[in-house]
Amino acid sequence: MPGFFFVMSESVPPQTSIPPGIHCARDYELLARGRIVAPTLAYIAGGSGEDRTLAANRAAFDAWAIHPRLLRELGQGHVRTRVGDEEWSHPLMLAPVAFQRLVHPAAETESARAAAATDTCIVASTLSSASLEDIARAAGPRRWFQLYLQPGREATLDLLHRAEAAGYGAIVLTLDAAIQLPSRRALRAGFRMPADCTPANLCTHAPVAMPVPPAGASRIFQGAMAAAPTWADLDWLLQHTRLPVWVKGVLHPDDAVALRDRGAAGLVVSNHGGRGLDGAPASLQVLPAIRAAVGDACPLLLDGGIRSGTDAFKAIALGADAVLVGRLQVYALAVAGALGVAHMIRLLHEELEACMAQAGCATLADVRRAHLGPALPVTRHARTDEDTDADLD
Repeated sequence: MPGFFFVMSESVPPQTSIPPGIHCARDYELLARGRIVAPTLAYIAGGSGEDRTLAANRAAFDAWAIHPRLLRELGQGHVRTRVGDEEWSHPLMLAPVAFQRLVHPAAETESARAAAATDTCIVASTLSSASLEDIARAAGPRRWFQLYLQPGREATLDLLHRAEAAGYGAIVLTLDAAIQLPSRRALRAGFRMPADCTPANLCTHAPVAMPVPPAGASRIFQGAMAAAPTWADLDWLLQHTRLPVWVKGVLHPDDAVALRDRGAAGLVVSNHGGRGLDGAPASLQVLPAIRAAVGDACPLLLDGGIRSGTDAFKAIALGADAVLVGRLQVYALAVAGALGVAHMIRLLHEELEACMAQAGCATLADVRRAHLGPALPVTRHARTDEDTDADLD
């Protein structure tokens, strides 16, 4: 499509209708590249360091092929599922993506409107441009709140109480972002966070200065990591909310088992979309081992690299109960606001159904690892777009 790979020097306002040429969910990623100002696009598309984990997220999906099956009875097929204690009409979620005012003036409230229109669970970020209350008013009944533990417990309690009062159904505690190295791609592009992208949920809290380590101490261990969460913080949190607490950022089976045993309601297998440790494994790569470690009864979500319904199928086949959509959400928002996000979700939904039908799966319970096999090396068409995915929060 003309203009897909032309990067703008100034962002283009979102359209109020679905643009022509959108044939699949991933087309929103391609089209957004011609609508988002170059430094902002570098920030959204980038991970950390040299983007090794970012690339690994996509490569992990490409490593699997799906085996078609024949002569299956699919007349009663559907994609309804159960996630934790909730019954959902589909296994697609909107990931907690911060600073959405970077691409749309109405920010996360537009994504929330799309979630409401498509019966989708949205996970609102602590670092959202819109307040958690405004997001809740725009969202449907399926809404969760992503939480970063704050340096002071009073501020954390304030966020918890506000989320409970606003009708959020769960807390998603992110534990893998205590320290994040900047995206070198964004640094090279000269990205700076605009003044109007401050986190709305934290505007009433006094800023907390970074600890200054004593002379000779480490800027990392005694500085940046001084307020990093511990097991004691998790125990405290579990005692101070009536909502189920999911833990996001799990990549190791031993951590998964310990979190399950500690009382986590469910786990989100995630590498923060490649924004954490550069060189960490792909989320999809470690998913089977984590599922084997925690057993079938522990709810698992997969975050990182979802670009199609086929990707969702692979994640479910390898052990996920549902998947979160991060960057693709932002790209659709940049292109066509709430309408674009809702359309993107609908496309993912139908792509998942089409994949299931061809694989002979009438329900998500039929989707098993047996439907997957190693993908054989093929000659790929040349592409100029970069395979990327991550949360911005």
